[in-house]
Formats: sequence, structure tokens, C-alpha cells
Amino acid sequence: MDKVKFTAMKDGDAADYSMLDVHEREYAAGTADRLLSALVELDESLSGYQVTRLGHSLQAATRAWRAGADTDWVVAALLHDIGDIYAPYNHDEYAAAILKPFVREQVTWVVEKHGDFQRLYYAHHVGGNQHARDRYRDHAYFQDCADFCEVWDQSSFDPDYPMMTVEDFAPLVREVFARKAYDPAVIRAGERVPLTDATRAAGRVV
Repeated sequence: MDKVKFTAMKDGDAADYSMLDVHEREYAAGTADRLLSALVELDESLSGYQVTRLGHSLQAATRAWRAGADTDWVVAALLHDIGDIYAPYNHDEYAAAILKPFVREQVTWVVEKHGDFQRLYYAHHVGGNQHARDRYRDHAYFQDCADFCEVWDQSSFDPDYPMMTVEDFAPLVREVFARKAYDPAVIRAGERVPLTDATRAAGRVV
């Protein structure tokens, strides 16, 4: 592998940075597969629930798929807790940062805030603020996040629910992370897309 000539970035020249740009693009192309590997690691993360964090993620994504959600929503449901291993206190922001260049603004916001919205279901049992989500009450994506948590997140801890596999979702993950980063046609700032689509759901084999 080629290496730059410099030992301090300020000393690099055009040849150094052109070479690095090629390597960085090649590395970025493998993002989807690295995320799929990281997803499997969730099987060994936080315990105590009736399903593993991987099982929870697969179940949430399966529910999204069966509800006719579009690709952005399904991949978000799959990866929304990917930060649990390395960022347990801000896993929602961690996951949102990964998704942000490649999905709708709406979806990024929902993933980034879902931790506060999930508190509705448990925080009052452990001395926390059950209504942390209320600070976002006037936000355009408030209801989207509330629905995401209600129908896909908080409900996906059932060990008997028939789940799809990582391999089933791999093509969607690769599709998302093959997109041009920060493409306005993908980000679609301010646009809301429903979480579910009955017509799309009816056409899916599950």
C-alpha cells in the first residue's frame, strides 16, 4: 500500500492528498459490510432483555419491512441501536451520525432523537424524565419519531416474533451506503415520508 511522505499533515502536498483520496474512497465503499459485521456484534452486547440487541434490531427492521416502509426507514430500524456497543450513553446520536449522509433528514432526526422518545415507556420506573420528548413537541418530525418508537422500537422485544435475518437486509444496507454522501436528492430536507405503505407491504414476500 502506498504511503504519504509527510509525518505532519501541514507538510503534505497534492500528490499525497490525491493518493489518500483514492484510498479513502475505496475504504468508504466498504462501509456497508463493516456495519453489517458490527450489527452481528450486537448479539453479545447489553443483556437482560428477552432478546439480544441484534434480535431487537432485526425485529424492528422486520416490522418496518412488513409494514411497507421504504428503504430509508427499514435500514434506520435495523441500525438505530448500532451505537449500543461503543456509545451506550448516546447511542442514538451515534447511529444518526452514521446514517446522516445517506438517508432523508427526517429519518436521521428520528434516529437521533429516539432515545428521548423511548423514555416515555420506562424512565418513570427508574427516576428519570418520562416526558423528555416533549421538548420536541413542535418539531415537524415529532410524530414520526413517536410512531417509530411505538410501532417498531418499544414493541420489538418478543422472542417469539418471526424475524428476518441480517442477510435479508444486507442488500438494503448496501444500497443506502452506496449513495452519494449528502446528495440533496437523498436528504430531501423538510420532506416527510410515511412510515408505512399498505400497497408496498402487500407486494412484499415475508
